[in-house]
Amino acid sequence: MLRVQTRHPLDPLTAAEISVAVATVRAAGSTPEVRDSMRFIEVGLVEPPKNVVALADAYFFPPFQPSLLLRTKGGPAIPSKLPPRQARLIVYNKKSNETSIWIVELSEVHAVTRGGHHRGKVISSNVVPNVQPPMDAVEYAECEAVVKEYPPFREAMKKRGIEDLDLVMVDPWCVGYHSEADAPNRRLAKPLIFCRTESDCPMENGYARPVEGIHVLVDIQNMVVLEFEDRKLVPLPPPDPLRNYTAGETRGGVDRSDVKPLQIVQPDGPSFRVDGHFVQWQKWNFRIGFTPREGLVIYSVAYVDGSRGRRPVAHRLSFVEMVVPYGDPNDPHYRKNAFDAGEDGLGKNAHSLKKGCDCLGFIKYFDAHFTNFTGGVETIENCVCLHEEDHGILWKHQDWRTGLAEVRRSRRLTVSFICTVANYEYGFFWHFYQDGKIEAEVKLTGILSLGALQPGEVRKFGTTIAPGLYAPVHQHFFVARMDMAVDCKPGEAYNQVVEVNVKVEEPGKHNPHNNAFYAEEKLLKTELEAMRDCNPSAARHWIIRNTRTVNRTGQLTGYKLMPGSNCLPLARAEAKFLRRAAFLKHNLWVTPYSPDEKFPGGEFPNQNPRVGEGLATWVKQNRPLEETDIVLWLALSMLHFSSAISMQCHVIL
Repeated sequence: MLRVQTRHPLDPLTAAEISVAVATVRAAGSTPEVRDSMRFIEVGLVEPPKNVVALADAYFFPPFQPSLLLRTKGGPAIPSKLPPRQARLIVYNKKSNETSIWIVELSEVHAVTRGGHHRGKVISSNVVPNVQPPMDAVEYAECEAVVKEYPPFREAMKKRGIEDLDLVMVDPWCVGYHSEADAPNRRLAKPLIFCRTESDCPMENGYARPVEGIHVLVDIQNMVVLEFEDRKLVPLPPPDPLRNYTAGETRGGVDRSDVKPLQIVQPDGPSFRVDGHFVQWQKWNFRIGFTPREGLVIYSVAYVDGSRGRRPVAHRLSFVEMVVPYGDPNDPHYRKNAFDAGEDGLGKNAHSLKKGCDCLGFIKYFDAHFTNFTGGVETIENCVCLHEEDHGILWKHQDWRTGLAEVRRSRRLTVSFICTVANYEYGFFWHFYQDGKIEAEVKLTGILSLGALQPGEVRKFGTTIAPGLYAPVHQHFFVARMDMAVDCKPGEAYNQVVEVNVKVEEPGKHNPHNNAFYAEEKLLKTELEAMRDCNPSAARHWIIRNTRTVNRTGQLTGYKLMPGSNCLPLARAEAKFLRRAAFLKHNLWVTPYSPDEKFPGGEFPNQNPRVGEGLATWVKQNRPLEETDIVLWLALSMLHFSSAISMQCHVIL
């Protein structure tokens, strides 16, 4: 049939749609003063209900499979068109310090204007009290300028022998919430200070010279310094010859000249096919999305399984939050507990791979569009990378009697993006394998957030990596949200979660040789039962099962969740950052699907005074999970005790 729609309901907003949404909201401002005070934190797609997505996939867009829809007595009604797309805007009023959420209905036409008028319609607008939205890059730059111009700060720099303020780096950090002084009635930042040594080396690693002993509190609504105190004169670490990381600046090191070229060649092109944001590869198909907060989102994941056809696996996969708490109790490190998604935005800080691609082979790129602070549209070209990778041996066997061997290589399809948040880089990868496996991977690289030491000082809360310089111990937590749909057609909600633990058989008649062990299953029936932790000693894992579909052995079909290496927060339960990050207290949480439950720490973790907002509060309802639309929340973690060789850009972790 005729494809009336030009954009799939799950496609990211175009630059034109963002412009329309911003213009619509701005025009709705009650006065010129209100309109001038609007700052646009985020403009994202309002994801439609799942039944709308099902209609789109059945009649308007690939995979074009009306057979997926539930049958009715008269047959499925074929719609003439889909509902209009909508945008959701988070708007900060710089004058009133208010945050509001707007829903704007968008026109189907791709043009920004018609007859000189924008074509959006405000559906709703609501002020959200007692919150602060994420910080913006414009605020970072303005905050740095304000601090550098503050006379007591300049005097403090002189005391440390720093005359050239162009060498000073002021990194604004969100204040978190440690006491009522951090309440969201003010928009606050507490910067960390660093200093480069060479004005002619813009890529110098300034993070290798932290300036400590200075307390600065900035009101970033009004861009004024509220508090300043030069508390302690800590000597600047001396410039280390190994501090830099760019070619030609790695002084004291030796470049490798014995590495021969390694080329990845696909002379016949890739094995994947792409139609807009719809991807097909090796029986897999899914849609690629992107949001300012999460970055990469994978929608409508399914596997085409011979005569069984298209078998859904998941509605939506993404990383929805990350937290980096530091383990040093000294100032300023005790307050370093960044929520890099909720306080900043992973997608907004994504790289353009035109500036240096991290992928090899035949690559398909996807652009991403965002609003900037003042409402203009910015595009990150080549933001998402799609490519195939050789992944070693898939399987091999040699018959010892005949000497004959068979081997198959493994190939995987990888979708990824990389972002920089201040000093750190994070690479987010979703791998799809030929054997039906999906793997989520986060790669950590970039530069460490370092601290300065007094002469002769040694701290047990980190690693000394150069004279006068140390790396505080810290953890990285990443929360993956997995809205599952294992073998569930549109409209079905037949999933449950089973925990599996390996048990050792008790001695006796069932274990006469004391060698017996087995897998014991337990159904997680409610949300409170489903707050679970990893247990490698029991090989603990979880299975998301369909309660009404069986495999060829008559067993219920399912997908196994393997958590990999992991740990819980190592801070005490009273640690202040856990007020906002209560979702880290367990490795796994399971909830029934609710469209409003997207972010485990709530939508606005910045300066959030409410204890346990988000996931830890939702599960108190103790909703049933035995047969429903299941959402898994898995907190992945990595403990980072740095090594001395990681002073510059540390290797992938």
